[in-house]
Parts: sequence; C-alpha cells; structure tokens
Amino acid sequence: MRIDRVLANNPGPFTGPGTNTWVIEDGTGRVVVIDPGPVDAVHEDAIMKQVADRTVVGVLVTHTHIDHAPMANPMAKNLGVAASGHGPGPHFRPDIVLVDGASVPLGDTQIEVIHTPGHADDHLCFRVGDVLFSGDHIIGGSSVMVETMGPYLDSLKKLKGTGLRTILPGHGETIDDPDAVIDWYLAHRLQRHHEILDAVHNGAGTVGEVVEMVYRDVDSSLYPLAARSVKAHLVLLSAEGQIALDKDNVVLEPPPTQ
Repeated sequence: MRIDRVLANNPGPFTGPGTNTWVIEDGTGRVVVIDPGPVDAVHEDAIMKQVADRTVVGVLVTHTHIDHAPMANPMAKNLGVAASGHGPGPHFRPDIVLVDGASVPLGDTQIEVIHTPGHADDHLCFRVGDVLFSGDHIIGGSSVMVETMGPYLDSLKKLKGTGLRTILPGHGETIDDPDAVIDWYLAHRLQRHHEILDAVHNGAGTVGEVVEMVYRDVDSSLYPLAARSVKAHLVLLSAEGQIALDKDNVVLEPPPTQ
C-alpha cells in the first residue's frame, strides 16, 4: 500500500497548516482520495498530479465541514466515481452512504469504516490495517473542537487498544503512538470537564463566561471553537446531573461547592 499526502492551501487558526488530503493506492494503481478539501482549483490540480497515471476509484469524506468535503462531489463527478460519506452536509451529498462497520473495497484491500461522532455527528474514520485516517477526530499537535462530548469520549475509547500503529490526521503531522495520544486526548477532556465545573462553581453562568475563565491563556481568536467545546461539556455535565441548563445553555442550578 502506498499513501501520499497533499496539503490544501487553507492554513489558519482553525485548520492549522491546512487540510490533509490523503491518496491511498492498493499497489496495483487503483487509488482512493480521502478528504479532497475545499473547492480550490490549485489544490485539485495538486491532487491529480499526485495521482498521476493511476486510476481513482472513489472519493471518501470523513465529515462534511467546509475544509474537508466541498470538493468531493465535483471531483468525483469529473472522475466518474462515487463520493462516499456518512450523510449530507454543507456543500456535500454522498453518492454512497457509509455506516459504522462497512468497508470500502480498494482492489484486494478493504478500507474499514468507523463512525466516530463527537467532533461532528457525521464523522467517520477510515482504517486500513493498522493505519487510521482520523479526519478531525484526532489531529496532529492539538486537541479538537467537540460538538457532542459524550459520544466524542466514547469514540476515542472505541479506538484505544485496537492495534493501531499510525494515525494520519486531517490536520497536522503523522501520529506514531496512537494509544498514547488517545490517552492524552481523554485526559485533556477530563481536565477541561473539571475546570468547566469549577468555573460554574465560581460563578460562570454562560458559555461565554466559562470560556473567559477556563481559556484565559488561549488566543482569543480560538474562543469561537472553545465555546462550542464548552457547550458540549456543559450539556454533558447537565446529563450527569451536576448542573442544570436552560434552553440557551445558561446555568440554572449549579450545585453548592463542597
């Protein structure tokens, strides 16, 4: 199996160095493209130069965020192949809907589909042997924004101890110690969970107030992403019975400090 990375020209505070597009070949010249990224003629040309004289047989999408999915449909149409993902989203409609436990054939190679909701409800990871293409579930060098915290933690635990050797993320560099990184992600989220509960005990009653207390050492340009993760933590704290929220995620009944 051959794997090549093509980096999209979309660096920024939310995307790091840019989106990693992955080109996988089965060894016989057949290729699948994972996460072709935003619609960008320069990036599309770079992907096709990497493909060269090989044959693309499918386009896969880890999730429908705008830095990963919008070029999937037009690229697949141009190549006469299917664009596959978990479901529709902004600027993406799957020709083939992929569910947890499915597999995508690439010659004699099977690409395993793993549903990993949390960062997004429609998030998938793709596994080939001991290599995981993780999209934004796990990225290189950073934590990620989380939309639904309980499912996200479950999705991390789902991957731990499964014999992974390498993670190829949607942003950042290759991860060579998957279980250690998954442990760090779980510990980081647990730490944030405690910090957010402490912030509520100390008077924070809204998502914005929690962000200002817990993320005071973080660049404020990242506050919009932090706010989404804070909301996910608050919803989980409410489900755990540790706080109560109204419909706007304003804290109603913080429990008394011990």
